[in-house]
Amino acid sequence: MAKPYSLDLRQKVVDAIERDGMKKSEASVAFGISRNTIDLWLNRKAVTGSVAPQVNSRARRQRRITDWDRFRAFAEQHRDKTQAEMAECWPGQMNQRTISRALGVIDWTRKKRPTATVSETSNSDRRS
Repeated sequence: MAKPYSLDLRQKVVDAIERDGMKKSEASVAFGISRNTIDLWLNRKAVTGSVAPQVNSRARRQRRITDWDRFRAFAEQHRDKTQAEMAECWPGQMNQRTISRALGVIDWTRKKRPTATVSETSNSDRRS
């Protein structure tokens, strides 16, 4: 999401239009912003009395896992299981996607194979 213009700039533009009598198109060119933005700011000031940007304060979800040391120990204990199986073993309700995100939080990656595989053919065999 784009960062809103500063309150200081907003106030300068609105003051230039309301107090100094500057036209909206002149203010648009002088301050380097669009005319539509100026209209939005003036409408906001008429409705709310302020040109301050709206605050979008989304409530964050409550994480199901709060004790990360306990989860690390759980992951080590169940390292041979899939994420879906780990979700079934977790005390309480949990799904595979939550386990996946939690493993990412603790920077714990799971390799599909415990050791590297060796190629059946060597480089010298391919050249022949």
